[in-house]
Amino acid sequence: MSFSAMLKLAPIAGLAVALGAPQALAQDKTVELKLSHWVPPTHPLQKAMEDWGQSIEKASNGTIKYKIFPSQQLGKAFDHYDMARDGIADFTYVNPGYQPGRFPIVSAGELPFLIGEAKGGIRAIDVWYRKYAPTEMKDTKYCFSFILDPLTWHSRNKKIVVPGDIKGMKIRPSQGTVAAWVTLLGGTNVQASATELRDVLEKGVADAATFPWGSVPLLGVDKVTKYHMDAPLHTTMFQWLMSPKTYASMSAAQKKVIDDHCTTDWAARFASPWADYERAGLQKMKEMAGHEVYTITAAQLDEWKKSAEPLRVKWADDVKKAGGNPDTIWKELTAALAQYKAGF
Repeated sequence: MSFSAMLKLAPIAGLAVALGAPQALAQDKTVELKLSHWVPPTHPLQKAMEDWGQSIEKASNGTIKYKIFPSQQLGKAFDHYDMARDGIADFTYVNPGYQPGRFPIVSAGELPFLIGEAKGGIRAIDVWYRKYAPTEMKDTKYCFSFILDPLTWHSRNKKIVVPGDIKGMKIRPSQGTVAAWVTLLGGTNVQASATELRDVLEKGVADAATFPWGSVPLLGVDKVTKYHMDAPLHTTMFQWLMSPKTYASMSAAQKKVIDDHCTTDWAARFASPWADYERAGLQKMKEMAGHEVYTITAAQLDEWKKSAEPLRVKWADDVKKAGGNPDTIWKELTAALAQYKAGF
């Protein structure tokens, strides 16, 4: 082909590229994700969400942006699962234990004396639950699961040492399985979110609570408690869930960015700094004037373990009623905990 002929064809080729390239070159529609949680902006989760959102924004070349709504701005803590389902928020921080009985499979992770270490536990729980979340939490788009550093008893006026001490007490439980435990032990449950705990203790509506160490001073619970048991009794399950409507509205490239940020590795990156924060709170409480941090004996620990045995039986019954196989589910969960060295 002569040079002059090539010049004549060049504009046509350029036009073909311009007309034929929209799918390959067009900019994805910009999406701004609403990320909702129910703890204050001073909480470690705020920074975790900022880091996660910034990574998504960068990976999407700026087509996915985010805005965080802390402190129950978009809805109550107890409503965050339904908020993801209904598209009130695009991502929500969910404690399934706030709705006892609704999610029987995931509540296995709430059982006392199961998980003893948070960082390995975060990975183990997410690996295990990925199989079941699409069914049990089918109204939402699953991103990942994580857990708290193990919780313990914190009380106002009475030192809790053995299970019998719970009888007659008003307890704010951290999740549904602990609420069932309190009932078994003769206590009365007081429903309140983590951010409401100081208020219910201060007013005498509750006498004690299960709570993680770092959050005691963070949320002012140290101002209304005195006694703190140094024993890792149980943990609390959490999910980071997405509105399926939002996911469906995204381009294929944007969906891939979301999928790449909804992994077990990201669960660990998201929640491990919080686990470190809570663990560091134990030493802070030991050094705080006016507080007694105490240990229990091996015999007392055995009493607590025995008192919790009916909870696993109840969990298995609930799973059977929901159509699941508790033996298989339990075997898979304990295998994951063993893999990540996170068992009690």
